[in-house]
Amino acid sequence: MTQEEILAKFGPREAMEYDVVVVGGGPGGLATAIHLKQLAAQHEKEISVVVLEKGSEPGAHILSGAIMDPRALSELIPDWKAKGAPLNQPVTDDAMVFLLGEKMAARVPNFFLPECFQNHGNYIVSLGNVTRWLAQQAEALGVEIFPGFPAAEVLYNENGSVKGVATGNMGVGKDGEPTDSFQLGMELHAKYTIFAEGSRGHLGRQLIARFKLDEGRDPQTYGLGVKELWEIDPKRHQPGFVMHTAGWPMENDTYGGAFLYHMENNQVVLGFITGLDYQNPYLSPFEEMQRWKLHPNVRWYLEGDEEKGIKPAKRVSYGARAITAGGLMSLPKTVFPGGALVGCDAGYLNVSRIKGSHAAIKTGMLAARAAYDAVTAGRQHDELTAYPEAFEKSWLHEELNKSRNFKSWFKKGLWPATLMNGIEQWLLRGKMPWTLRRDKPDHAYLKPAAECKPIVYPKPDGKLTFDRLSSVFISNTNHAEDQPAHLTLKDASVPVNVNLAKYAGPESRYCPAGVYEFVEAEGGAGQRLQINAQNCVHCKTCDIKDPTQNIVWVTPEGGGGPNYTNM
Repeated sequence: MTQEEILAKFGPREAMEYDVVVVGGGPGGLATAIHLKQLAAQHEKEISVVVLEKGSEPGAHILSGAIMDPRALSELIPDWKAKGAPLNQPVTDDAMVFLLGEKMAARVPNFFLPECFQNHGNYIVSLGNVTRWLAQQAEALGVEIFPGFPAAEVLYNENGSVKGVATGNMGVGKDGEPTDSFQLGMELHAKYTIFAEGSRGHLGRQLIARFKLDEGRDPQTYGLGVKELWEIDPKRHQPGFVMHTAGWPMENDTYGGAFLYHMENNQVVLGFITGLDYQNPYLSPFEEMQRWKLHPNVRWYLEGDEEKGIKPAKRVSYGARAITAGGLMSLPKTVFPGGALVGCDAGYLNVSRIKGSHAAIKTGMLAARAAYDAVTAGRQHDELTAYPEAFEKSWLHEELNKSRNFKSWFKKGLWPATLMNGIEQWLLRGKMPWTLRRDKPDHAYLKPAAECKPIVYPKPDGKLTFDRLSSVFISNTNHAEDQPAHLTLKDASVPVNVNLAKYAGPESRYCPAGVYEFVEAEGGAGQRLQINAQNCVHCKTCDIKDPTQNIVWVTPEGGGGPNYTNM
């Protein structure tokens, strides 16, 4: 049954009115809501704000490294430390290490580290826990938060401006028909709707296309971050130590890097980022991370040593998420009639610093100021032009401008990129007179399998390296069994006839959760694509990297997906 047929039978939907609706309960969305309420209290005004969060709770779907620059948080909540914000582990030491093959490595002297690689004054955090704390601050100010209610549809006024959003229907069976537990979604109308869905937001993507917000901008580019949380022996735990690596196991023509951060409580986070503009369809970002852990500079922290009384480390959580990495040159227009994009829904992450939470909070504050001024002036459904104008005058714009070429240099290869980024960031301090441009999106870089060499990855040992299904298990991912697949195909014949035939079925490798697999069709009719949607960790890689752009990620039933703990 189509949405139109459902509405004809069960509608109309219940509607709720707000001054501002915020889509997404991450750092950007919550900062927007918090600052709106702060401004209202400061000027003794009333403003109604609601936040929709697709996860089971704020923070459930949040995944990041994360080293957090507290600058924006200090602007939003100056007394965050007194209020118990979970920024507990300051960075104590930085290490930038080039892995020169399977065994060798070379550390860059700290003297040569450019400012973007220096983390003095920053904190190693669980961004999920920071988000949960921000949600508490928002609710204390009177913000309504609806967890488990994904915004599934943008609503428009007759003049084409954004009217608000509608949440997804509940209780729809796999066959698309309403079940006995069916509940119609609800509409939330607002004077302004702020979209803060994170990287490759489902609705943000639609808005960018509808309003042509990316016209004149470089194509957006992304990376996939795969992350694991480990508990290690106290003898090898160095609280606050930060290590970033480049080089092996990646080929020199593939953008990527990794990190190992020592949090509090004998925990370390390991992460591997693969640029989704890679060319070889045989590459598997998940397997690259597993291979990376075998390097002596990484495995030393995880392996036990009976003679020295060191216990083997234990992996306790896993997850994956795309990051928006194009920076300033790929940043779309961030406002349109009736709304705005903030945080990674727009693409404010600073890829040179591998940091985006401070940018999400800052842009949320800037959008909140513009929306507050507009609402209190009696305006609605127009463009919040004050928001991008304020961004261009902000410290964040200055920061992103300094690193505008960082990712693009890697199309020249690792060592040319290292040299040129060193010149730009260390010698020129980000004040370079040139700008590199990109000419095509990530999926267009994938080469036919016939032009590439297959990659043979080692089998998992179950101690340091693992398979995808056991990894997904510890992400606490769950989707209702009887619901339509939220991973949809425009044309069901393309996966086999094009992706498998031409590109050797890359979806079976780029997905870090084992969602896509090619299996034998019934009756010996060749192969077919099987979509295990229940495994999906909402990373959005398929929506980005599918070479034919045939896969479209849509919102599943409320509360579905990962339930990350301390990630």
